[in-house]
Amino acid sequence: MRRHVYPFIFFLWYCTLPRNNPAFSGFTRNRRGGGLAPIEQAIIVDAFPPNKRASAFALYTVAIVAAPAIGPVLGGWITDNYNWRWVFLINIPIGALSLFLTRHFVHDPLSFEEETRAFRNNGQLRIDWVGIALIVLGSAALELFLDRGQIDDWFGSKFIICMFGICAVCLPIAILWELRQPSPIIDLNLLRVRNFAISNVFYFVFSFGLFASTAMIPEMMQSLYGYGAVNAGLVLWPGAFVIIVLAPVGAQLIQRGIIHPRLLLFGAGIIIGLAFIHYSRFNLATDYAHYALARAYQGIGYGFFLVSLSLISYSHLSPSQNNSASSLTNFFRNWGGSFGIAFVTTMTTRRQAFHQATVGANLVSSSPFVQESIQQMSAYLRSHGFSHADAVRAAYAHYYIRLGIQARFLGFMDSFHLLGLMTLAATPLIFVTKKFTASGKGTATH
Repeated sequence: MRRHVYPFIFFLWYCTLPRNNPAFSGFTRNRRGGGLAPIEQAIIVDAFPPNKRASAFALYTVAIVAAPAIGPVLGGWITDNYNWRWVFLINIPIGALSLFLTRHFVHDPLSFEEETRAFRNNGQLRIDWVGIALIVLGSAALELFLDRGQIDDWFGSKFIICMFGICAVCLPIAILWELRQPSPIIDLNLLRVRNFAISNVFYFVFSFGLFASTAMIPEMMQSLYGYGAVNAGLVLWPGAFVIIVLAPVGAQLIQRGIIHPRLLLFGAGIIIGLAFIHYSRFNLATDYAHYALARAYQGIGYGFFLVSLSLISYSHLSPSQNNSASSLTNFFRNWGGSFGIAFVTTMTTRRQAFHQATVGANLVSSSPFVQESIQQMSAYLRSHGFSHADAVRAAYAHYYIRLGIQARFLGFMDSFHLLGLMTLAATPLIFVTKKFTASGKGTATH
């Protein structure tokens, strides 16, 4: 079918988006249009029969994982060898090619045309403007609350209190409003389908852990280990490579009936949770290779996680519900990422303060160990031209900095540990889902 070239279209589009370039971090934080992701999933579900969706979602996973790995390198190479403006201009020809291929090879199914007619009333398209306004206002306030909370001392700031109040009012009203609308902008009634509701819990947990760890690891490598921005980013590559390799493998395991998506998702969740626990066992002497291997270990779980979760999510939905379902899953996935980054930012800072106070209380300046270390450091500094007084002050400052680094590192380790416990605690929920047929030997239940 001609429309099956869709994953290749978006693979081209994704892989050319320069992402996470430090020179343009302020411009590239929102790296793709909010409507693109739900449309992608909806078209894949519409275009492929149930027994072929595993392979389709595997290719889709390859595309969305390859992009963050390729983008920073491509963006940096363009910036270094040409001009930073090409980072934006390079998307124009690729975007034009994507539009051309989409126009000629992607077609709306009949069910979509019927759904469009159902949205019309007296010849006019019915749009839930009230729902849109409530969700936009509440979501924007919640985003600001999460982004600025730690910076502005959370509820010690009037601005943060105001943002919290807006989201606390708008979002509950939006939920009540959407549940009563015949054509809601977000169909919350889909959450009554057990498999879909549990899948959205996993989408939230997946994004929570992935975005949190992706934010923490490069920051650790730069602030604690002294790596440059490029090398700190490259530590994420092994995980992306493993996901690219294993996503098609997971699809074949499902389609051949070797393993059910529920069991594959359970195993993937366990691996991801244990990977976070493995991170929490590191120390300041851990080298670059161990971080890269740990990321690859984490990638084993994510490589099987996304394909199986996508199949479970749509397993008990009718074709007419696919579009609304894809919007809702991306809503949970986006908020999972926002909450994950806010969580690790706050948790790391607070645990750093805790460890600094705890270690500092037990490491008094009068202890023999501290005095011996100060004397050795000051003697070394005096041998390099420092006066006695300056050498002693510099030695104390050096150990205070070391104390701060150790406390910050322990804060990161605590965050990894909590991410692992959260993932492991959520994983058994998969057995609450209803059974369905997912292999190519049968038809999925709707």
